[in-house]
Amino acid sequence: MMASFRGISDTFLRFSSLNPYLLSSQLIFCRGIASTLFVKGISFSTTEKTLAEAFSQFGEVVEAKIIMDKRKLRPKGFAYVTFTREDEAEKALTEMNGKVVDGRTVLVDYAM
Repeated sequence: MMASFRGISDTFLRFSSLNPYLLSSQLIFCRGIASTLFVKGISFSTTEKTLAEAFSQFGEVVEAKIIMDKRKLRPKGFAYVTFTREDEAEKALTEMNGKVVDGRTVLVDYAM
């Protein structure tokens, strides 16, 4: 079994040396995790647009995604906000945690 893992890693290293974009895409993926925030306690009337506007004062918001309850056809009360840079996300986290957005106090943390 160990030999099969070794074969996979050898193949990956050969492929990644031929394709420099593979490693850069992995770095972007890793960076994306650190620049995405989890926002809970949002109002049912909050839209992705108003959420993005509230967080855009701290940097460029790539996406604001409100998670919907498919059965009830309404928001579940939490969302994810993704920034282009980690430092922007960090600033938004410290500034927006405990603030009021659309009449509700939101709690902000890094997305896992």
